[in-house]
Amino acid sequence: MRVLVTGATGRLGRVAVPRLRDEGFTVRAVSRRPGAGDGVEWLAVDLATAAGLADAVAGVDAVLHLASSPNRRTHEIDVLGTRRLVVAAGHAGVRHLVYVSIVGVDRVPLAYYRHKLAAEQVVAAGAVPWSVLRATQFPGFLAELLAGASRLGPVLGDPAVLAQPVDPGEVADRLAALLRAGPSHRVEDFGGPEVLRFDEAARAWLAARRSRRPLLPVRIPGRLGRELRAGALTTAATPTGARTWADHLADTYGGTGRR
Repeated sequence: MRVLVTGATGRLGRVAVPRLRDEGFTVRAVSRRPGAGDGVEWLAVDLATAAGLADAVAGVDAVLHLASSPNRRTHEIDVLGTRRLVVAAGHAGVRHLVYVSIVGVDRVPLAYYRHKLAAEQVVAAGAVPWSVLRATQFPGFLAELLAGASRLGPVLGDPAVLAQPVDPGEVADRLAALLRAGPSHRVEDFGGPEVLRFDEAARAWLAARRSRRPLLPVRIPGRLGRELRAGALTTAATPTGARTWADHLADTYGGTGRR
């Protein structure tokens, strides 16, 4: 199967591209600034302008759409760029488009999540048969949040917020399975093996880093806080990943992160 992967140099793309290649897929990887790698065809594509898009989708069987821009031009790239991709893929006769979204896009009142939900709707309304995988947060992203929350000394955060970190390699494996299975025309959730409170995750992170910084509870107000405490970022769907937050901490900092 020849697969086009958008966002191939991103957090998930860097894991998914070599896994797909090693599992026998013929991979065409694209991003605004292409990388390089054995056994992978790299092309430059800009979803904001459609530059390079027609060449990218030509001759592929499926598209794995990972490209996203959470911090700038999100509507232009995530929503309108997805529409450009869907239209181009339809014209090229692509038989399956797999879109990666986020668990909670239909509940969490954040602008980025609204854009991801709109992109899901673009995919579902398009002419290309489709599947959507919503994943929970990656451990690396959670670690970045904790580092940002501790810039002033204590770790600031709402202790009751729930998260369910999932290993990006396991998400990549699930995406490969979806590509092999063909279009489902449904939205599927995929999460990690455990649901953690923010304070649990923060204490484990501090212990792994041998840090004595205290936790300072700061309750997130309004609907956002209510949804996050109610588990909007988590899912009961199965199957789940197997690698835990403690596994990630052990890999990153050594054995102190294991419980």
